[in-house]
Amino acid sequence: MNEYQKAKGQEPNRKSEGPRQPFDPWRTTPRAPADAGPMQLRLRTTMAEEGSGCPVPRLLWASIQRVGLPLFILAGVIAVVYCFLCQRPAQQRQLESPGWDMAELQLNHTGRWRRDGRLRWLGGPALGRSFLHGPELDNGQLRVRRSGIYRLHIQVTLANCSSSLWATTRHRATLTVGICSPAAHSISLLRLNFHEGCVVTSQRLTPLAHGDTLCTNLTLPLLPSPNADETFFGVQWVHP
Repeated sequence: MNEYQKAKGQEPNRKSEGPRQPFDPWRTTPRAPADAGPMQLRLRTTMAEEGSGCPVPRLLWASIQRVGLPLFILAGVIAVVYCFLCQRPAQQRQLESPGWDMAELQLNHTGRWRRDGRLRWLGGPALGRSFLHGPELDNGQLRVRRSGIYRLHIQVTLANCSSSLWATTRHRATLTVGICSPAAHSISLLRLNFHEGCVVTSQRLTPLAHGDTLCTNLTLPLLPSPNADETFFGVQWVHP
């Protein structure tokens, strides 16, 4: 409103100003007046593009950071937990694997005279170097609980071997190892002769089935040495 219009008490002529444009808070380019020419519009558009600073990519990158960073952290935590949970069963399976089925036994010395030719064995940590991992003892005889190929080893030393009492018996002394139970699997695995010596030792690979019981027999009336360094028997699982 100019001074003349104020003095006359007249309202300003709003038609000359053109229609009011609605306010847009997101608009970064100033709106050109209605009577602006083509050159003015082009110039204003160019200046607005140069001064805008590309706000849209910055907003997009900020959104990616807000959403992507928590997802990345969550994925890392899930990976660590998954590896931890998968590694423990693997270690447990390794400890419980059939490769750990083994036994090292010592002679169960029951006295000077034996009632039969069968040798009986003992096993356990209390005996020192003796142990049982997997197989078990049944009345002094070794029974396997897992099928597979086993390595057997045995050494038996005769007690009082130099005594003249056994001189005539040594040449026919025999040590045998075989499957004695179940009867359907009964078979001889090792047969060793002392000849003129006092010690026999041997080892071999043989397949054994679950429940097979191994028995060792020494010709009567010979006595084995109870010394754990001279007489021992053991098995070790080596292959399914």
